[in-house]
Order: sequence, then C-alpha cells, then structure tokens
Amino acid sequence: MPYEFIHRPRRLRENVILRDMLAENKIATTDLIFPVFVSGSITKPEAIQSMPGIFRWPLDTLDQPIKKWIDLGLKSFAIFPCISDCKKSEKGDEILNPDSIIYLAAEKIKSASNEVLLISDLALDPYTTHGHDGIIDNHGKVLNDQTVEVLAKASILAAESGYDLVAPSDMMDGRVIAIRNSLDNAQCMHTGIMAYSAKFCSAYYGPFRDAIGSTRSKPIDKSSYQLNPSNTREAVRELLLDMQEGADILMVKPAEPYLDIIALARQECNLPIAAYQVSGEYSRIWAAASQGWLDLDACALESLLSIKRAGANIIISYFAERIAKSL
Repeated sequence: MPYEFIHRPRRLRENVILRDMLAENKIATTDLIFPVFVSGSITKPEAIQSMPGIFRWPLDTLDQPIKKWIDLGLKSFAIFPCISDCKKSEKGDEILNPDSIIYLAAEKIKSASNEVLLISDLALDPYTTHGHDGIIDNHGKVLNDQTVEVLAKASILAAESGYDLVAPSDMMDGRVIAIRNSLDNAQCMHTGIMAYSAKFCSAYYGPFRDAIGSTRSKPIDKSSYQLNPSNTREAVRELLLDMQEGADILMVKPAEPYLDIIALARQECNLPIAAYQVSGEYSRIWAAASQGWLDLDACALESLLSIKRAGANIIISYFAERIAKSL
C-alpha cells in the first residue's frame, strides 16, 4: 500500500513535457547580449587565450560574424575596443577621436544590418596607458569630474555613430546624469543608458583585461571607484542613484558571485536589471570543463539560469553564442 500523502510535488516533475511547461525561468536568445572585441591592428580573428572560444575581430570583416550571430537569434551586442599601444595616452584621448575603432565598428555593423541593438562601453581603461577607468593626477588619484566630462563627450560620438545604448562602466560619481544631459543637449534623446550601477572591485576581470590589451604585470587597484565586494547597502545606494539620475537599465557586475545584489536590485528598483556574467566566470567554467570536472554546456546554462532566477532581465554573457546554438 502506498503512503497516504496528499502532497506529492514529484508528480509535476516526472513528466518531461509538464516539467518544461512549468519551468519558472527560461533562457532565450532575446535575454542575451554578446560581448564583441574589435581591433584595428589585426587582419584575421585572433583567439583570446584566457577565454576559449572568444576572439578579437578585425574591423574589415566584422560584418561576417555579426551575420552568423543574427542567424542564431542573437541581436544584441556590446562592443569593446582593443586599442593599439601607440594610440593610448595618459588621458585616454583616443575615446574622443570620431574615427576611433569603437565608433567605426558601430557604423560598419549598422550599415550591414538594422536588425541589431548595439551597446557602447564608456570607460577610459581601454584608452589609457595606465589602465585606469579615468584620468589620473600626478599622485595616481583618479579624477572624478574631469573623467565624467570626457565620458559625456564620448557618449555623443557613440550615439552619432549608431549605438542604441551607452554603458558607462567607470563608476564615477554623477556620470549618468552628465551623460543624459549631454545626449539630450545633442538631440540624442533616443539613445539609452545602461549603467554599470553596481560594479564591484572583483578578481574576476583578468581575462577581459587580456582581451582589451589592458593587462599589467601587477594588478591595478581600482578600489577607490569600484564597489567593495563586502558591501550590500552601498551597492543599493549606487543603484538607486543611477535610477534617479536617468539610467534606463541598471547593471550588476559580476553576476553569479553577486546574485544577492541582483535580487536586491530587482526588489528595490522598477527599471530593467542587467547582469554581466564576466570573463572570469566564463573562463572558470571552461577551465574546469577542460579538466573533465564539469559539463561545460550544462554548467553554462545553469549559471545563466541562476542569474535570471535572481531577477536579471538581461544577461551579458560570453556563452551567448554557444547557448544560442543549443536553443
């Protein structure tokens, strides 16, 4: 005789069709933004050793992978520049060059297809010789207001070159409202802001710095502007400030180590929430899978589901192409 249980939750899990029907969170290609690295100093795709399966793409052939990704169902791309050393400077002046590769990339992609959403990263670290996200003084202190002024000018160049969203990732105070005012004054009011609102001073960014050519023999200390990983209330404060200053989308970065912050962002803010599954999260899963310790695709999907379940509407992920193939 069976036990006289009233509640048998397994009934809803035993049938695969019903189980899939009742899934509370699902990953779709429309949830994903694929980061794309672009270089003006290469003639063929260049593998990024610390990020298996990810490449730097030459500008001249950029339309080819974009078409492939669109065919997979991916339509949203975050573009990151790999700037040659000869174009870097102490103040990152190349970000204000209208012919810089970040702007040429948008023009090339948009001329080939109008079916895409393009996001421009706004920060000085790809452009500076010192690798910081802002202008520094003679003592190495990052100057907030001077950096914001440059980013506000760069936002106009990004909008005029075809970007749909600008994404300030610098964590300077007041940069969202400055960028919003700058865009509006330039009649670019339809360009949105996806703010890196809760960007933590994380150890997970190493492979990304390889990708943009910003690696140093000694890690750069960005703790004077990026968030302390131990702080929750401070992260919520930053999220609320960016919402008040006019951000259209709020982002938490990294993603999986900060699922609690994503959940708080969803609870406290009535804006769409993005999360960045960063290079270290991606490479960590790849490294374990390469040793045969984990199933790469299963872990990638589970990680993305955890981010979605925590409350993210949008996920920036290097797994986007791989996941799109399975979807």
